[in-house]
Amino acid sequence: MVKANEIVADNINSQFDLKTYLESQKSIVEAALDRSLSIRKPEKIYEAMRYSLLAGGKRLRPILCLATCELLGGSTAMALPTACALEMIHTMSLIHDDLPAMDNDDYRRGQLTNHKVYGEDIAILAGDGLLAYAFEYVATQTQQVPAERLVKVITYLSHAVGAEGLVGGQVLDLESEGKNDISAETLTFIHTHKTGALLEACVLSGAVLAGATQIDLERLAQYAQNIGLAFQIIDDILDITATGEELGKTAGKDLKAQKITYPRLWGLEASRQQAQELIDVAIEQLHPYGAKAEPLRAIANYIITRKN
Repeated sequence: MVKANEIVADNINSQFDLKTYLESQKSIVEAALDRSLSIRKPEKIYEAMRYSLLAGGKRLRPILCLATCELLGGSTAMALPTACALEMIHTMSLIHDDLPAMDNDDYRRGQLTNHKVYGEDIAILAGDGLLAYAFEYVATQTQQVPAERLVKVITYLSHAVGAEGLVGGQVLDLESEGKNDISAETLTFIHTHKTGALLEACVLSGAVLAGATQIDLERLAQYAQNIGLAFQIIDDILDITATGEELGKTAGKDLKAQKITYPRLWGLEASRQQAQELIDVAIEQLHPYGAKAEPLRAIANYIITRKN
C-alpha cells in the first residue's frame, strides 16, 4: 500500500484549478437537474421531489460520472442524463436516511429535511418517486450511446441502490446502532455498501457510457472503491470535528446514536492516516491516463481535505 508521504509523482505540483472545475461542472448539473423535473399533478409530490433535489450540495456524484466519461473520450451530453439520475438516487437516499425511523435528522444541506416540511408520508413517496424517475430518465433521455452500454449502466445503478448496495448497508448500519462489538470489517462492509457502492456506480457508469475497456473498468473500480471508503472515514471525522453550520446538518449524530465509527475504533489521527492511504492508492490507479485524469486526481484529494 502506498504510504501517506509517498504521493504519486504525477499528482505533485499540479496546476489544475479544482475550484473552478467543480463550480463549472456543478453549474451544468444544477441546470440539468432543474430541467429534468417540472411540476406536474399532483403538485405536492413534485414540489417535495424538487425541494430536496434542488437543495444544493457538492454534486460530487454526478461530477464524478461526467469526469470519468470525459476521461475516456466521451462527452458531457452523453453522460448528463445518467449524472442527473445518480443525483436523484442520492437525494432519495438522503430523504429516507433523515426519516425518524432511520437516522432521524431535522436538517440537510442547511435547510429543513423533507419530512419536516412535507410530512413523513410525502417524504417517503418523494424518495420513491425520485428513485423510479432516475431509471426512466436514463432510459429516455440518453442519446448517442449504444443500447448495450445503457443496459449496463442501468444494471450498475440498480445494483448500487439495492440489497447488495445501499439498502443492505443501511440495514446493517441500523442493526449496529448501540452495539460495542462491531468490528472494523463490519464497519467497512457497511460503508462500502451504504456509501461506496453508489460512488463506484458514478465512476463506472461514466466509464461505460464512453466505451471503457475491461482494463479501464478494473482500474476505475479500484479508484472508486478507495475514494468511497475514504469519503466515509472523513464523514466520520467531520461528524466529530465540524459544526452543524459547516455540515449543513446536525453534528455529533453518530455519537448520540452510539454508532461505531472509524474514529471510535482507531482514533482521529489513525483514521486520517487511513483515509490518506486510501486516496494515494486510488490516485495510483490513474497513472496510465496521464494529465487527462487530473480532474479525478484532484477530486480524490478534495475528498480528504473537505470541510463538509
